[in-house]
Amino acid sequence: MTYKLRLTAITIGVLVALTLAHMKPWQVDEARASRLSVGFLPVTCHLTCPVTDFATKSTTTATHFESQRFTEFATVVEALKARKLEATFLLAPLAMVLRQQGVPIKIVYLGHRDGSTVMVRKDSTATSLRDLRGKTFARPSKYSNQYLVITKLMDDQGVRPEEINFVDLPPPDMPSALAAGAIDAYFVGEPHAAKAEVAGTGRVLYHAKDIWPRFVSCVLVVRQELIDERPEVVRDLVRGIAESGEWAERNRLAAAKVAAPYFRQDQKLLEFVLTQPSDRVSYRHLTPTDDDLRSIMKYALKAGILEREIELDQLVDRRFIPADIAPARITP
Repeated sequence: MTYKLRLTAITIGVLVALTLAHMKPWQVDEARASRLSVGFLPVTCHLTCPVTDFATKSTTTATHFESQRFTEFATVVEALKARKLEATFLLAPLAMVLRQQGVPIKIVYLGHRDGSTVMVRKDSTATSLRDLRGKTFARPSKYSNQYLVITKLMDDQGVRPEEINFVDLPPPDMPSALAAGAIDAYFVGEPHAAKAEVAGTGRVLYHAKDIWPRFVSCVLVVRQELIDERPEVVRDLVRGIAESGEWAERNRLAAAKVAAPYFRQDQKLLEFVLTQPSDRVSYRHLTPTDDDLRSIMKYALKAGILEREIELDQLVDRRFIPADIAPARITP
């Protein structure tokens, strides 16, 4: 090779190297990266959603997940029906109701296990649900899994629904209503229960895990169109939620720090929920089993939430759940 040819080859090589260094093709092109908004409410049942949002800012995948905060499920449902939202955390019985109504959604993962608490006033003498006969008991809604747990507890303790005055109340209003004496008890997802405990106005009567071990309140649902059109995004989302859950289990105080700005809540309150006790809410074993779904369906039917059973293959799609779950790579 002549000197001129060697010089040309070297020049071309340098230009190619500089171009590659500038473009960094091994990294995700921000402009071309796929984005997906995922709905959540500021409750610890949905903590893996903002954690995944935080983790995705340094993702090495082709999808960026952005958590979209809602304050109540009615708005989530409307956004889901209108396809303004294709993935969200949702109350399990509500997901079943929507599926029964023909909304094309599938449960692809769980949000948590446990993580809900029955609170009574600090000065209450109640030691069981029987002691709340004739009392006013707040629930998030008739469609909440908390009401299903209470339906189970009424069965267990021989209490009839008409013996308790159930009222629907937005979860953020429950602690103040208890402190004011407007209600005698409430059952809700955290941190709205712990808020009364920390303030000294309420005490724990039951943790959900005491009534219904491995209790599931919320599930991760996606629209069928997303599964059909972008299955790789669904797979990426489920993996991200799973890995965020494993990271949160190993780094509970750091998880509170990450979630607090997304929730717009006090970090110390979230730290309390995630550590007092440490199994108050769990982010492991989040594959929805047939037994999980059938148990929820059983009490949803008993509570009059569902009209009939739903075939499980119409309700759940487990294809996207990773076989091995490593903690997400997160540095708060």
